[in-house]
Amino acid sequence: MSVTVRIPTPLRKLTGGADEVQVEAATIAEMIDQLEAAHAGLKARLCDENGEIRRFVNVYVNDEDVRFLDGSETKLKDGDEVSIVPAIAGGS
Repeated sequence: MSVTVRIPTPLRKLTGGADEVQVEAATIAEMIDQLEAAHAGLKARLCDENGEIRRFVNVYVNDEDVRFLDGSETKLKDGDEVSIVPAIAGGS
């Protein structure tokens, strides 16, 4: 199944400037592996040493936070849109 992945600005240097990429994946974990295969270095930015999505990286499937779904095992279907949103720290 083909899904569209929205790439945040800080990671676009790894995708050659592309703000969206298409991948074939059935789960979020598979999507991350496909992104890594096509754009080396992305997985390290998205996942910790255990392969889990980093706390400060939010991943949404069609506007649903995967933390409230099945995390990296969240199922994807053809045409889904996945957004990767790094948390912004700061404030006063």
